[in-house]
Amino acid sequence: MTLSSTDSRAKKTIQIGFSLGTNLGDRVDNMSRARQAILAAGDAHEVGKSALWETEPVDVKDEYRHLKFLNAVLIMDTALTAREWLGLIAKMEADFGRKREGDDKNAPREIDIDIIFAGDQLIGSGGLVVPHPRWAERRFVVQPLAELQPDRVLPGSEHTVAEILASLPGADELVRLEQDW
Repeated sequence: MTLSSTDSRAKKTIQIGFSLGTNLGDRVDNMSRARQAILAAGDAHEVGKSALWETEPVDVKDEYRHLKFLNAVLIMDTALTAREWLGLIAKMEADFGRKREGDDKNAPREIDIDIIFAGDQLIGSGGLVVPHPRWAERRFVVQPLAELQPDRVLPGSEHTVAEILASLPGADELVRLEQDW
């Protein structure tokens, strides 16, 4: 029996990293539900999840400074493209009640999901930028990513995640939670 070219082509997978954050409601439950939504989105297998990290809000209005975030990183093997994930993430965030209106992009939210990286791809079109343009400036992204893949070098960078982490200030501003999610 011979296989047709369609049967013999396995769909190529990539490893994709997501940064998750929340600062409203039951934050641990929000993170858990977002993880489950990503896992249920289809055609993905969890490679790793970081611990939860409690962090101070960054670039928010003074009225939101008291709302600490929980942040984490989730890494998946997936056959979906980064662009397909972008659409899925927008729906997930909307399902959590997130509204992307007005000029307050850093308003409190039950969930925020960003694509940190998608394999070795560099993407910068159609509203999608991968790797995330500010990932290396944000300890709340780099710290949990370093837990999972300290030796990874993201496209466009010359340094490992661990090297970038070592260069960032604010180590005392993150608190690692021992709670599972």
